[in-house]
Amino acid sequence: MPLPASLISPEPPGWRDRKRYLWLFSTIMPGMVGLSWLCVFFLGPSAFWWLGLVLVFVIGPVLDYLGGADTAGPPDGALLALEKDPFYRWATYLYLPCQYLSLAFACWLWAGGGWLSMSTVDKLGLMVAVGIVGGCAINVAHEIGHTNQRTEKRLSKIALAQCWYGHFPVEHNHGHHVRVATVEDPTSSWLGESFYAFLPRSVGGRVRTAWRLEARRLARRGHSPWSLRNEVLTAWPMSLALYAGLAVWFGPVVLPWLIGQAVVGICLLEMVNYMEHYGLRRQKLPNGRYERVRPAHSWNSNSVLSNIFLFHLPRHSDHHANPMRPYQALRHFDEAPELPAGYAALLPLTLVPPLWRRLMDHRVVAHYGGDIRLAALPPNHPLMAHNETSPGRKVPAHAR
Repeated sequence: MPLPASLISPEPPGWRDRKRYLWLFSTIMPGMVGLSWLCVFFLGPSAFWWLGLVLVFVIGPVLDYLGGADTAGPPDGALLALEKDPFYRWATYLYLPCQYLSLAFACWLWAGGGWLSMSTVDKLGLMVAVGIVGGCAINVAHEIGHTNQRTEKRLSKIALAQCWYGHFPVEHNHGHHVRVATVEDPTSSWLGESFYAFLPRSVGGRVRTAWRLEARRLARRGHSPWSLRNEVLTAWPMSLALYAGLAVWFGPVVLPWLIGQAVVGICLLEMVNYMEHYGLRRQKLPNGRYERVRPAHSWNSNSVLSNIFLFHLPRHSDHHANPMRPYQALRHFDEAPELPAGYAALLPLTLVPPLWRRLMDHRVVAHYGGDIRLAALPPNHPLMAHNETSPGRKVPAHAR
């Protein structure tokens, strides 16, 4: 893709995006692989192979806290110019070459390159770092994939190939965004549900939903789902070709580590997804339809560092209320429920169900004014019947 003649457009009159060049810092994430190698090579301790994990889940929360929150956003008059500015799109594209350079470098290290002796524990630490890069790449693909442009859809699949998640755009755009915060959405977590119960439900649900959506789309056009017109079937072979190519180039020894990093990347994505809608539910109207998606149906976070490195993914409330709005134009809404900390601090807590529930359950109940029946209860919960609109039950005014 040729670089636009004018990569950087003038700022909208009367307003300036203070984060404009900070988005480029997202490329630091793939740099963790090379940084780990440099630290081990020049400083010696093999513990530096775990530097990626420490940077994201130890140093990251501290910097998130120190950076504070930023609720500022672009005014209405600046949105159009901001959305058309090509600089922001190229900031996301830049992640992809960095992503694949780090993956190739990691394969070289796993295969015995780098002039360093690596133990199994060392390779495991490197695997986690590469998986974090891949998990963040899914988020980049998520941003690029919210478009109707064929080139960007292809770039999205390339970003997803590392973690075998090529079916994600189909399920996310046409499944999750339609059914978010409803009983029918397997990727919206329930109140009281642990991450370990949510993970298989979400991963399996994504695959089934993506396949059904593509099969239905192709059937309407008179085509079989078993064809290259199927977006799912054209995505998975890219991962197969990538892994096969890396195994041929660096040797089959890299395959277990490639599979391991994919698992880490998928788990990282699903940990984020678990947080984003935990316990939130759209109510059914008397006509049987769900209320429209609003900022109140997604957890929001204005933590500066997490937003910069994840292209405003923590401003998830606006993203779901306005799914075609690009990351640079996402804004804060007062009605959106606010997470108590940034993503970097909260992600590890999702792995400890008692701590997570202690932190979040009362916030869910408070969001619904103390009426737990309005929350996303598990299907077998005794109060689940009250999630549906029934005679004599008052429907919230905002949902009508």
